[in-house]
Amino acid sequence: MDALNILSLAQADCPEGMMRSARQSSIKNPMKLATLCYVQRGGQTLMLHRVKKQNDMHQGKWNGLGGKLEPGESPEECAIREVFEESGLICRHPRLRGIITFPAFDEIDDWYTFLFTLDDFEGDLIDSPEGVLGWIDDDKLLDLNLWPGDRVFLPWIFEERVFSAKFVYDKGEFQWYEVTFYGANREQTYERGEKAIGNS
Repeated sequence: MDALNILSLAQADCPEGMMRSARQSSIKNPMKLATLCYVQRGGQTLMLHRVKKQNDMHQGKWNGLGGKLEPGESPEECAIREVFEESGLICRHPRLRGIITFPAFDEIDDWYTFLFTLDDFEGDLIDSPEGVLGWIDDDKLLDLNLWPGDRVFLPWIFEERVFSAKFVYDKGEFQWYEVTFYGANREQTYERGEKAIGNS
């Protein structure tokens, strides 16, 4: 199921009051479009330890790769470009796993993020300007110093269901999340949580 189908299904099931609130929010805070990408090989996932940049809001955290869409780019094109720029790997056929809304994550803008996994790639890792790259065993991912919300959604990228979620932070502190999973035959499952698992 692609992103447009997810959006149409979500809008069909969303109460008008929530839709109106979302429209009002988009007027106040411009929506930033971004990708978050997880390159995978043989039971490992490529992660980025953000320890190089000064004044990085992600300082010390482990993240996937990715970044903002450039004008005219599709999310898939952005995923391939960002992975190449941050890792040196040339990737093909990114697979959309889900979409996450982060309202005012940086306390300024709302972020609308497309999550991809990529397992068709070639090349060698570079010394990334964004941080220190590392191949992490999949069963060790949750042992890393992650944003608390990441502890919730990282397991989802290994599932066959596509998801549309919202993760709410307040001044860098995780508050709550909600998600709808979209499976085969238009099956939908809704979930809400007040806090993530593990370290904050």
